[in-house]
Formats: sequence, structure tokens, C-alpha cells
Amino acid sequence: MGRTHQIQQDKCKTLNTYNANFLVGTGNPWLAGRVNTSDFLMPLEDMTMRHLTFSSIFLSFFLFLSAPLFAAHHDTGHSHITAKKNGLVNLKSNHNVKMTADKLVDILKKKGMTVFARIDHAAGAKKVDEELRPTELVIFGNPKVGTPLMRCAQTVAIDLPQKMLIWQDAAGSTWLSYNDPSYLMKRHKIVGCDPVIKKVSGALKNFANAAAK
Repeated sequence: MGRTHQIQQDKCKTLNTYNANFLVGTGNPWLAGRVNTSDFLMPLEDMTMRHLTFSSIFLSFFLFLSAPLFAAHHDTGHSHITAKKNGLVNLKSNHNVKMTADKLVDILKKKGMTVFARIDHAAGAKKVDEELRPTELVIFGNPKVGTPLMRCAQTVAIDLPQKMLIWQDAAGSTWLSYNDPSYLMKRHKIVGCDPVIKKVSGALKNFANAAAK
């Protein structure tokens, strides 16, 4: 009877240790330092059904909250898109600013886009004895794509030609940013042009992904 009791107790300890280690190992910074493995170790005689149920609910609750942070914390090294903020789509690049801009220009030309300008803001800052992290703006377009958009709402022309910003943040990461067409649709109150917006969105996404990967 004592041997069976000890085996059951060891199993319960193992289960709860696993639960604690799993929570700590999620990579959720909020949980770091807050979960103590020993807190999950409970002698069998103290482990009532209520304790077991609470432990299961606790684990499920924190796994639910940790899922988004776990995915964001464990970067796979591939390009990823951040949440759209202030009408911008921000895509992390696997290359430095110059290489990303070089790739983007090459891709745009191959796809029949006209590259109107490539502005090196960091170089401009240097000319007036100022410092700026690598920052380049590529301005491009094609009348076949832009004209239908301007027919939907002529004021959208103020946001054309299209542009993409390649910049380095304070941590040294390179980002490629561009205007979200759905944001332009709201800004210029464009209605009845969903196919055009969808086409433009798809093209910009493809250009950005190809340059960043």
C-alpha cells in the first residue's frame, strides 16, 4: 500500500513539475520569474480534486494568454509583418537597408514598374553634418495600376506614386514600410473599387515580401 502511494505521489509531482516547466518555457516575458516550479509540487495527501481542477484551469488560462506572445517572442528568422499601425504595413527584412532597397528596385523594374526616385535620407543628413540611421525611400508606379485607383477617387493622387520606406531601427533591424491601400480607401472615402484595392494590395505585398526575404 505504501509503495503504491509513493508511486502515485511521484506521478502527481512529475505532472505538476511538467506543468510549471511548460509555463516557464513558453517564452512569455510576463511569466518569467513569476512561476516557481516548487509551487506546483504538492504531496498526494494534500492534492484534492479541487487542487487538480484549479491546476488544469490555471495551465489552460495561461497557455491561452501566452499563445500570441509565444509566437511573437520566438522569431523564426524569416520576414514577418507587424500589425498595421497608422495606415502603415511594416515588414521586417532579412537584409540591411541598402541590400533591401537594391532588391526592391530590381524587382520593381522587372515587374514593369517605373522607379521615379530613390532617396537616401541618411546621405542627405550627412551633407548638413547631421546623423541619421540608414533610411531610404523608393518612389515607384505604373499608370495601369494608378489610373484606375485615381478614377475611384481623384484625391488619392496626392498619395501617388506609391512609395516604400526602408529603414533601420535603434536595435539594428531593417524594416520595409508602405501605405496600406485599405487605409487610403478610408482616407479618400473610396467606394465601389474593391477589386482595384485588392489588386494594389496584392502587388505591394508581393514586392515587399520579395525584397525582404
